Amino acid sequence: MMKISLPTDQLTAALQAASRVAAPKASIQALSGAMISAKDGKVELKATDHEMSLCLPLPAIVDEEGQALVPAKLLADVARQLPGDSCQLHLEDQELKITSGSATFSLRVLRAEDFPVLPDPLEGTGVSLPAEQFFSSLAQVSKSASHDETRPILTGVLVSVEGDLLQMVATDSYRMALKKTALPEPVAHDFEAIIPARALEELAKLVGKQDQISIMLQDSRIVFLADEIVFSCSLLAGSFPNFRQLIPTEFEHELNLPVGQLKDMTKRISLMARQSAPVRLSFSEGKLKMTAQTPDIGQAEETMDVPFSGEAMELGFAPEYLLSGLESMNCKELSLKLISPIRPALIVANDDSGFLYLMMPIRLSA
Repeated sequence: MMKISLPTDQLTAALQAASRVAAPKASIQALSGAMISAKDGKVELKATDHEMSLCLPLPAIVDEEGQALVPAKLLADVARQLPGDSCQLHLEDQELKITSGSATFSLRVLRAEDFPVLPDPLEGTGVSLPAEQFFSSLAQVSKSASHDETRPILTGVLVSVEGDLLQMVATDSYRMALKKTALPEPVAHDFEAIIPARALEELAKLVGKQDQISIMLQDSRIVFLADEIVFSCSLLAGSFPNFRQLIPTEFEHELNLPVGQLKDMTKRISLMARQSAPVRLSFSEGKLKMTAQTPDIGQAEETMDVPFSGEAMELGFAPEYLLSGLESMNCKELSLKLISPIRPALIVANDDSGFLYLMMPIRLSA
């Protein structure tokens, strides 16, 4: 029967990741579990909810080989409270005994035979990308993906690599973020896939600090490998919106504005935009006035100098969308491109970093 020893903090960190992937309310009980396997002197921790799957190495000393499937969240809660720096896990008679310092827990195990076989990380067409560029691009676009499961295709990020160009796009139909990143060298195989944003964000927590990430495309899944970490998820089926048609090419006004000042002003004014109230941007000769008002709560306004000229224009935006776009900017200056109060506004990074953010305005009442 399995018997291993390992550092408590590393067990805790691995189990926290596993508990986010496992499905505690699944009809199949095995999907709520974390599988701990000790074989050939190595220990692995696995979890899956069928949509996502995870395999992590554990730095453990193996006294006896074996495997145990234990409720992931419960084991994570136990590990987090263990008093010692190290712990011992011992499987015997369908119970996993966890010992650390003066504390001992015994947990009933689940049927290991019911745990699904995880995807083979070596199958499929593979490419390798710099992890830093992959995840920094993801951080700029993922917040624009939808959380509405009735339109599942919009809950994903369109990820494509063609030659030495990585491109990511996400939209919830009210806003869109696009990031193009030049890679140090062309990839071995071009690819395009719609990957759930939730899965990509979980991946970033797991392997964001690695140097390289390998990607294996399979029929309906994608597998990511970094060091000895293996993470996979199902791809979203369907057609992603034709985002290129959504991006305007002609504008009435193009204003270069400081990102930091505009972001800080938006944060302040948004405090008074409650109960779906918009943030109003009123442009006049040389000025931008930003206002917000919520009945029975209060109002706020602030102005800044901007290079605007011509007929005055007022636009309204959802404060969380405007702020999200500004917070995704990794530059000092942006270009705000406007057509009319009812046409999309475009924010483009002015540092040639390949990031743009498109927002639909809100129709304003008088």
